Amino acid sequence: MIESRSLVALERLERSILFVRSHKVILSFELAHLYQVEPRALIQAVKRNLNRFPSDFMFQLTTMEWLNLKSQFVISSWGGGRTPPYAFTEPGIAMLSSVLNSERAVNVNIEIMRAFVRLREMLSSNAELSHKLEALEQKYDAQFRDVFDAIRELMAPPEEPKREIGFRGKPEAAKPNARKR
Repeated sequence: MIESRSLVALERLERSILFVRSHKVILSFELAHLYQVEPRALIQAVKRNLNRFPSDFMFQLTTMEWLNLKSQFVISSWGGGRTPPYAFTEPGIAMLSSVLNSERAVNVNIEIMRAFVRLREMLSSNAELSHKLEALEQKYDAQFRDVFDAIRELMAPPEEPKREIGFRGKPEAAKPNARKR
């Protein structure tokens, strides 16, 4: 079997996979771009077939999750949808090809599944590396503990950004009708 030229760059697919609520997901607007359909058309097709998308296949981001992602990836707040996007897990993405029912959707899904497999392989090799590191740490004395801790920190997945707590009002000087007493 001759492998056809990739429809989507593997690096782009890997960058599109995010960790949200402890799931590896791709957001609806990114999938719409990959499938070359309008985001609203993708969501409309999903809503017509909601029985195929249980909560472990797809969920909508909360407003706070969406704001955190926007600030983390510097996504513009102008243009596009005003509601938080949907997040599709690997089985949800597999289901999308049957809902969208186009040749491109099927071919892009194959490439997305390969990206998920590659990500799993990378995470698995990371776990193997972690076990080897623990064995080395037990073998050597405490003088290398800082080195092992630094390596372990580099291997850890990125933490989700913490949301700020508290109210942020405009300073009095910035308000146009603020009176000084």
